[in-house]
Amino acid sequence: MNRLLYSIAGCLIGTALAASVAHAADPIRIGMVAPSTGGAAETGRYQINGAKLAAKEINDAGGVMGRPLELVIEDDQTTNPGAVLAFNKLASDSSVVAFLGPIRSTQVYAIEPSVRKVGKPMAFGGTDPKLTHLGDPWMFRFRPNDKISTAAMAGFGVNDLGKKKWAIVYSTDAFGTSAKDLLVPALKDLGVEPATLQGFTSNSQDLTPVVLEIKQSGADVIASFATVQTDQAILAKQLRQFGVAAPVIGSASLISATAMKLAGPDLYGSYALTDFFGEETDAAKAFSASYEKAYGNQPDFFASWSYDAVHVLAKAIGDAKSTEPDAIRQALLAVKGYEGAEGTYDFDENGDGLHAYSVVQNKDGKVVFVKRVEAAEIKAKD
Repeated sequence: MNRLLYSIAGCLIGTALAASVAHAADPIRIGMVAPSTGGAAETGRYQINGAKLAAKEINDAGGVMGRPLELVIEDDQTTNPGAVLAFNKLASDSSVVAFLGPIRSTQVYAIEPSVRKVGKPMAFGGTDPKLTHLGDPWMFRFRPNDKISTAAMAGFGVNDLGKKKWAIVYSTDAFGTSAKDLLVPALKDLGVEPATLQGFTSNSQDLTPVVLEIKQSGADVIASFATVQTDQAILAKQLRQFGVAAPVIGSASLISATAMKLAGPDLYGSYALTDFFGEETDAAKAFSASYEKAYGNQPDFFASWSYDAVHVLAKAIGDAKSTEPDAIRQALLAVKGYEGAEGTYDFDENGDGLHAYSVVQNKDGKVVFVKRVEAAEIKAKD
């Protein structure tokens, strides 16, 4: 009888140990919303590749808490409804512990109510400053916001380039409208009133009316905020077609791989405010080399922010030693001095991790560094 009891006990212990080992080996799943179809499909490829590269590096190093990291990716179709559908599908899977959300602010706004409801951390790339001030504790931005970029843009354009007659061109969504609304007062602080403000709908095929208004205004510089990279390329081409020679200075989309490939020489000489420059830091150089080795081409900010987000989420989970939502959230807020491809991450109480932009220029198809602008420098001048 005792032997039978020992045998049963041994089987139960063995089964429990086996279950424990199996559980320990279960993947830690992170959901990702990204465009695989629609107008932003090519930029979505960079975003997905960056996240996959980070996951591979983490798993090659032993995973997180001894468990492999797994990305679960859903297509947002480059639309707001698509983003909501993709996020809700991911959120319905209880094994997903955190999310990578969209890079486009308009889509982040669309899914934010669902993020708040599910109550799990979401890393995102949208740069509208208001996104981290919605009172949602689960939102963590992995790019610097546009309050920094527009102030830096105004200062560089007016003080460094000496431009006083500005045309502002912007997509009429959350990103473009917010950036325009931030740039106008930043220019006014420097004594400059915009010569013209021209909004357009994303995924436009023809920007002739916008270009003609810019030409008529006599602007000596053009500030550009395009959410979709194909729009940026069309704008650049049509500006040159209509003989508008004023330099363009704008958001990071100007130096995205997609815009530079589509626009070619029509974007030569333009300036951009970017959160990622592949030759700026050791971390950026290492990421660029790894990305090129893995995919055969150079990364842009679409790839760098998602790469950093996966690494930082993995770090937070490891630091927390838990996949519980609030434990991950607290660990994210505690991230300070983390050197990522995009820069140094120091999360504040609002969930903003990065606080600087770089000014770069497209010189004959090569992006070159001009200067770095820290948020602290801008505040000091206010």
